[in-house]
Amino acid sequence: MRDRHVARMRRYTGPHLERKAGKEKHPVMDFLFTYYSHRPVRLERWHPGPGVVLEDAAEYLEFPHYRATADGVTLDVESFTGQRAKTLDFVERLLTATLGRPPRLGCFGLHEWAMVYRQRPEEVRHNAWPLRLGSGGTDQVVETSRIQCGHFDAFRFFTEPARPRNTLRPTREGQVENEQPGCLHANMDLFKWAYKLEPATPSDLVADCFELAVDVRELDMRASPYDLAGLGYEPVRIETPEGRAEYARRQAEFADRARPLRERLVSVCQSVLAVTSPR
Repeated sequence: MRDRHVARMRRYTGPHLERKAGKEKHPVMDFLFTYYSHRPVRLERWHPGPGVVLEDAAEYLEFPHYRATADGVTLDVESFTGQRAKTLDFVERLLTATLGRPPRLGCFGLHEWAMVYRQRPEEVRHNAWPLRLGSGGTDQVVETSRIQCGHFDAFRFFTEPARPRNTLRPTREGQVENEQPGCLHANMDLFKWAYKLEPATPSDLVADCFELAVDVRELDMRASPYDLAGLGYEPVRIETPEGRAEYARRQAEFADRARPLRERLVSVCQSVLAVTSPR
């Protein structure tokens, strides 16, 4: 299982490290290794999760929250929970609340457009790639669209002129009350919650969440104002009715795909919290 996990993740970490060595930027994939601060070596590291005893695995004692037993090495759940109780509680509350809501599918990925609204060319984040509609056309899409971004970690990157155009005012404090399963960023963030709960999160679940994030990020940037056709990413033209319909369809598919991953992460939280909960 360990070798299989390494091979699975190396399909992504290998090309990323090659690009990094060559100082080559990638507007889609870099996000998964920079915005999400999980280093490739950690992504490749295999963890079995709670309740598994590893034989002939003394090297795991070098990692935090493992302990030796008479039969081998296993996760020290009490040690892990003692240090991560607040994170476990927050993630469990956030994901449980999100599971209880229907997906909203009407944002059409306009957050990426709001992030470049009325910027000078040198200010644009991915300015090595052109804007499909140019600066003026991009601004016009923002000005003629209803922007309803409810994810704080997307909203906080809006340009100052774009912020008042958002119909919602997401905050960090309101995340548990507002996060919803149709949001692309909320579904990419399952990868973040999975690795933040390592080594309690089994690595197959981390990998599943990472691969979901890869696919969601692709839609995120195909629907963005950037022209990435030269990298093989055909645009989802959300400035058109057809593009918006395609975006909403894919958004719904990702919401369905994310649901069992959210449920599995909630189970991880609940199972390790139960070990130290008062009886």
